[in-house]
Amino acid sequence: MPKPQDILFKNATVWTNEAEGIIENTDVLVTNGIISKIGKLTTIPTNLKIIDATGKHLTSGIIDEHSHIAASSINEGGQNSSAEVSIEDVIDPDDINIFRNLAGGVTTIQILHGSANPIGGRSAIIKLKWGESIENMIYPNADPFIKFALGENVKQSNWGSFSRFPQTRMGVEQVFTDYFQRAKEYGETWTKYNDLTGKKKLRATVPRYDVEMEVLWEILRGDRFVSCHSYVQSEINMLMKVAEKFNFRINTFTHILEGYKVSDKMYNHGVGASTFSDWWAYKFEVNDAIPYNGAIMHNAGVLVAYNSDSAEMSRRLNQEAAKAVKYGGVSEEDAWKFVTLNPAKLLHIDDKVGSIKIGKNADLVLWSDHPMSVYAIAEKTLIEGAIFYSSDEIPEKIKNIYKERNLLIGQMLNASNKGEENVYPKRILKKEFYCETLD
Repeated sequence: MPKPQDILFKNATVWTNEAEGIIENTDVLVTNGIISKIGKLTTIPTNLKIIDATGKHLTSGIIDEHSHIAASSINEGGQNSSAEVSIEDVIDPDDINIFRNLAGGVTTIQILHGSANPIGGRSAIIKLKWGESIENMIYPNADPFIKFALGENVKQSNWGSFSRFPQTRMGVEQVFTDYFQRAKEYGETWTKYNDLTGKKKLRATVPRYDVEMEVLWEILRGDRFVSCHSYVQSEINMLMKVAEKFNFRINTFTHILEGYKVSDKMYNHGVGASTFSDWWAYKFEVNDAIPYNGAIMHNAGVLVAYNSDSAEMSRRLNQEAAKAVKYGGVSEEDAWKFVTLNPAKLLHIDDKVGSIKIGKNADLVLWSDHPMSVYAIAEKTLIEGAIFYSSDEIPEKIKNIYKERNLLIGQMLNASNKGEENVYPKRILKKEFYCETLD
C-alpha cells in the first residue's frame, strides 16, 4: 500500500487554481501528506524524494462530481423514492476503473445513485486509494449528498413500464411536493416532541422513526445536499420552484444540458451545474443540447463543472476541460477549474482539495505536457502525498502480469498432461454502470 512521502517537485509549471494563477519553473514541497511550500527553496530538507518536473505541469487532482464506477449496484428503482438507501453500502474497492481513473489524473469522485426514480439514494464521496479498504476510501467528514432525477428515466419513458407512479412530468413534480410535505410534517412532529420537558416526554408517544423521512428532513434543514439529474428547462425551473416553496436550495444540477436556457434563474437560485462538455442528441430530451452550454452558464455566474457519468470518459476529463476553451472561449485557467476546483466547491470539499495551496491535501498530478493536451500523460498521481499511480512502473507491472499468466498456463498444461480433468474458465463480465442502468 502506498505511504505518504515527503516529496519535492522541482521546476514545475504549477497550475495553482488560486490568485497566483499558473507559476512557471517553481517548486512544490509536500510533507506529511500536505502541501507545505510553493516557490523556490533556498535550502532543501534532507530525506526528501526529489522529482525533476522541468518542462512538466503540476496540477491538483481531477475531481469527478458524477461517477458510477467503484460500486456493485446503482439503481434501487422499485419505488419513486429510495432515500433510505446509500451507495456507501455497495462500494466496490476492487473495481479496476479506480486504477484506470488514477491513470487519468482523477483523485476524488462522487458515486451517485442512478436516475430510476425522482428521489434516489444517498451518494458516496471517495478518494481513489487503489488497494485500500472501503472505510479508508470514503472522504472523511464530507457533507452528505443525495441524488434526485428528472425527465425520461424517472417516468420510465424508455423502459416500457406502466406500473409505477409517476408516468408524466407533472407526476414527477407532485412526487417532490408530496414527499417534502410529508418530511416537513415529520420534522415538525419530532421537533415538537424533542422540545417537551422530560416529564412530558414520559407521558407522550414517541414519534415513529423513519429513515427515508429523516433523510428528506435533513434536506429541509440544510444538512444534506441535492445533486439532481436534469435535462429540460421546464423541469429544471420546476424543481427550483419546489425547493424555494420548502425554503431550501438545490445544490447541483447534473447533466443540465438545457442550463443555458435558464442560466439567469439558476444564478438567482444559487445552484451549481455539473454538465457534459459536448454530449447531445443521444435521446429525445437532449435534442436541444449545445456544446456552448458550459461556457454560457459560466459567463452567467453559475459555478460550472464537467463530469463523466462514464468509466471511460472519466479517464480523459483533462481533455473534456479543453472543450470549454474551444466551445465558448473560456480561459485555460477557468476551463481547468471545471474539472478540479469547481467540482470541489460543488461537493463542499474545496477547503482540502481542488487547488494547489499551502495547507491543502497533496492530491496532485504531474503531467508530461500541458494538462489539457491530447499528448499529456499523467506521470504521477498522488493522494495525500502517497503515489497511487506512476506511469514509469507500468512496463514492469505488465511484464509481471505476463510472467504470472505464463506460469498459470504452464501449470494448467502440466495438470492436463497428467490426466486431470479439464475445467473451462467461466467468463465474468464486469458491468459498466450509467445513470439508467438497472441491476
